[in-house]
Amino acid sequence: MSARRGKADVPWSRHQCRLLTQTRHWRPTSFFSPDRFQRLHRIEFISLHCDGLILGAGMKRREFITLLGGTAAWPLAARAQQSSKMKRIAMVHPAEKVGNMTINGRQGFRAFFEELNRLGYVEGQNLVVERYSAEGRTDYFSQLARDIVDTHPDVILVQSNTLVLAFKAATASIPIVATAGDPVVSGIVSNIAHPGGNITGAASDAGAEILGKRLGLLIEAIPKPINAKFLGSRGNWETYASRPTQEAARLLGIPLTAALLDGTIDEAQYRSVFAAMEQDRVDALMVSPELVNFSNDQLLVDLAAKTRIPTIYAYRETVALGGLMAYATDWADSIRRAANAVGQILNGANPGDIPFYQATKFELVINVKTAKALGLEIPSSLLLRADEVIE
Repeated sequence: MSARRGKADVPWSRHQCRLLTQTRHWRPTSFFSPDRFQRLHRIEFISLHCDGLILGAGMKRREFITLLGGTAAWPLAARAQQSSKMKRIAMVHPAEKVGNMTINGRQGFRAFFEELNRLGYVEGQNLVVERYSAEGRTDYFSQLARDIVDTHPDVILVQSNTLVLAFKAATASIPIVATAGDPVVSGIVSNIAHPGGNITGAASDAGAEILGKRLGLLIEAIPKPINAKFLGSRGNWETYASRPTQEAARLLGIPLTAALLDGTIDEAQYRSVFAAMEQDRVDALMVSPELVNFSNDQLLVDLAAKTRIPTIYAYRETVALGGLMAYATDWADSIRRAANAVGQILNGANPGDIPFYQATKFELVINVKTAKALGLEIPSSLLLRADEVIE
């Protein structure tokens, strides 16, 4: 492989380049001969800059903005050399480290790849998986979507409402499989049974009213609060969660406002928000089901314990880590359904003809040990209705 500086062809290995790593440090490196490129699977990086380098005919810098984790991302010229039988999917997450987005990662990722394998698509054999993460940077969603669309994958798997909407704005032709909240209310599609267009997927809740159900269960478990909060991103609150959550709070007769996350959602921002809630004496908290929160679930559990705020979550896994309670669907099943849609599209199906799967089964999970640590006595009537009680 070579790149051009003016008219002269120069091997990649003779160019000095810089990697922007996930620790936000520029790291000098010498790029690239094709046999060295695959060594990058050990490095998770955000951006590649090659000083003074003209990246070949028609190539753009953002074609090299690639995130790696357990998978090598290949330049476009290398992709063209792949077998015509090789399919390529882009896997995009709002916050998870790309190194975790594998069959050895969380249960949901395992379910995704196991289902693809069952359908005959095996990474490294007839499937290339390119992994991307916005690393919690909500203001980066639109740029990330445009960059990935410019690489023209066969299918894009996208998770989280606001990130899906960024991809919807970026392409009307590349098939998108989304996992999100209510896809109609959030504006992703107009009809679940017949989504039309280039988007299908799996809805991880049974509509926006599930937010009110979660809030009601929390209020049933604790003394009536006087300062309840909803923790989520500004984009999710303003486009999706605000109306049903505030309506539920009104019907329950409690005051509720939002503790909003914005810009780069990271540990520092979570700590700042919880410190402010502690100072404001927040006495009840509902955490948005956004995946940026799920990716930071242990941090959320620790901060809720430290500030002694009774909290309800959207995932069973968070309660297993020490969270107080959750009203949760089977996230792994939703991802498995999304993988099935990806397989159908790779086999030639039109995404607009594949109905959006909508979760219908939810489980109430309560951690009694955490309740005791918070000085709470969970009503026996609620414990009897729980699908799982963690002692």
